[in-house]
Amino acid sequence: MRELELKNLYDDFRDGDTIKAYAKIIAQDAKKLKKPINIMEVCGGHTHTIMKFGLPQLLPNNINFIHGPGCPVCIMPKERIDHAYVLAMQEDVILVTLGDMIKVPGSNGSLQDARAKGADVRFVYSPMECLKIASENPTKTVVFFAIGFETTTPMTAVLVDQVIKQKVPNILFHINHVTVPEVMVELIDSRDEHVDAYNNRIDAFLGPSHVSVIAGSKIYEKFPKEYGRPVVVTGFEPVDMMQGISMIVKQFVEERTELEIQYKRVVNYEGNLTAQALIEKYFEKISLFRWRGLGNVPDSGLKLRDEFAGYNAEIVYKDILPIAEIEDHKLCICGDILRGMAKPQECTIFGTACKPTSPIGSCMVSSEGACSAYYKYGNIF
Repeated sequence: MRELELKNLYDDFRDGDTIKAYAKIIAQDAKKLKKPINIMEVCGGHTHTIMKFGLPQLLPNNINFIHGPGCPVCIMPKERIDHAYVLAMQEDVILVTLGDMIKVPGSNGSLQDARAKGADVRFVYSPMECLKIASENPTKTVVFFAIGFETTTPMTAVLVDQVIKQKVPNILFHINHVTVPEVMVELIDSRDEHVDAYNNRIDAFLGPSHVSVIAGSKIYEKFPKEYGRPVVVTGFEPVDMMQGISMIVKQFVEERTELEIQYKRVVNYEGNLTAQALIEKYFEKISLFRWRGLGNVPDSGLKLRDEFAGYNAEIVYKDILPIAEIEDHKLCICGDILRGMAKPQECTIFGTACKPTSPIGSCMVSSEGACSAYYKYGNIF
């Protein structure tokens, strides 16, 4: 009897023949374009697919990628990292966060540096691990430094829900969740008085996939309708991205401006209504959130609702947390990269003073950062 062979889920999405077929379709349609088009992939995962699989080499010269601020670690301003650092250095605190966040440099150093100085800093794969940490350390206060876009916000909301229901006395939250549509508006039409008008010439967006699983494609309706920018919500695999690019090019050729979903196997218009309700229950918008390199973006951040202020680390520890805004290193152009106005190799310290092992800018720290992707896959050196 023949042994059962299971097909790899990703085989169809990394199939070279399919990718080449889409490249041919795009090349044919691109000949009909009236002008070059600049496509911004907002998501850092998309940036890595673009670089890892060499997609720019498959596209004609009149189609250009602009890298956006889709890396939640990269957009975290130094002053909020300083909050985490100060909290971590408190004797009675265990600072918990996700993945790459511990490596991002603030003005006093990174959370990794704080841990080297004796602070109890831990990174987890799931916020729910905080419950176990809190149970095992009843005399300590566990502060969960929450980061991420709509994708990870429900996980934090679930933890808040469980902390309240289980009456856990020693878990607090420092909320740094941000939302995608508001920053997309900011990229098109800056409203921050400290930032000059952008010149990134975005013609269309590849919509983030995992964000859209939670929030639904409905959050992008305004871009084709109000701003004249097509949006195609696209998956992460190379075939997904090539199909998404093809869909955008066809819109320009056919003189359409629409919201479309390429990633239909996972994304729908409404999104995950259960997750949205839980987010709404515990979080509300804040009037301004400062994005690293972009400045203050209206209504783009979340905070715990006032009725849950007792769980808010920013309120409980307000007397020791710094409030001054802190700019990046003068030689770092991460801000311009996040705004889609520069590419990593244009930075004078890229790959020299600034490397993944010794990052100066946040775009080099995260596995989703554009500088990290260019360093790893760009064959620049």
